[in-house]
Amino acid sequence: MKSVQESLAEQHVQLPRRRSLSEDAADTLRKLILLEKLPPGLPVPERDLAEELGISRTPLKQALSILEIEGLIEYSSTRRPRVADPSLESIAKNLAVLAALEALAGEVACREATKRDIRDILRLDLRMRKIPLAAPPLKFFDLDMAFHARIVEAARNEPLVETHRRINARLWRARFMSSRQTKRRANTLAEHKSICEALSVRDPVQTSAVLRRHLQSTVVNIADVRKEKLPAGMGLDSDAAKV
Repeated sequence: MKSVQESLAEQHVQLPRRRSLSEDAADTLRKLILLEKLPPGLPVPERDLAEELGISRTPLKQALSILEIEGLIEYSSTRRPRVADPSLESIAKNLAVLAALEALAGEVACREATKRDIRDILRLDLRMRKIPLAAPPLKFFDLDMAFHARIVEAARNEPLVETHRRINARLWRARFMSSRQTKRRANTLAEHKSICEALSVRDPVQTSAVLRRHLQSTVVNIADVRKEKLPAGMGLDSDAAKV
């Protein structure tokens, strides 16, 4: 007679993962930070915030640790948390790394992606196109991030997926700042279309190039939002501008 474990394994039974209080708190705070309800530089009083969220300070500290990894919370020299306010130069440097990772992922995905992978990516692009400009900005942003993550996953390279996840986590707010600019939505979707077309015909050179340009344009968008001048050498490079 088979054991319970063997029977469940054969049926691929898996209970849904129960979310922790810290994950729920991190989700709530993440949305407030992305929507700038909690503006950059704002101190985060742990005791008051824990009471407001109806949780103890332990899961709140864990939530803040999650958001610190994502670059949304930073700590002072006295370990007091505050909403992070990274410099444009720091954002640009991280986006340069992310652009290189996604360009590599696109190149490899042209070889490794299954037909289903490509269909999934195209569906995400289509869903984004159906979102009206007046819709909540997080709705478009979540699909945008899923689109990019799916391309990286299609490369079938775990070290690449993990490295991309870590770098991208530091850029949530910066990428949201870019994604929410509805006046640039048409440009974003046009770039996504170019990515999809290149990937569909499995053209590694073109897929890599358009992904790199797409991420580099994010730096320009963020500089525009912050009304800051880009650091020297951190705009669109000449090769990318030709795509």
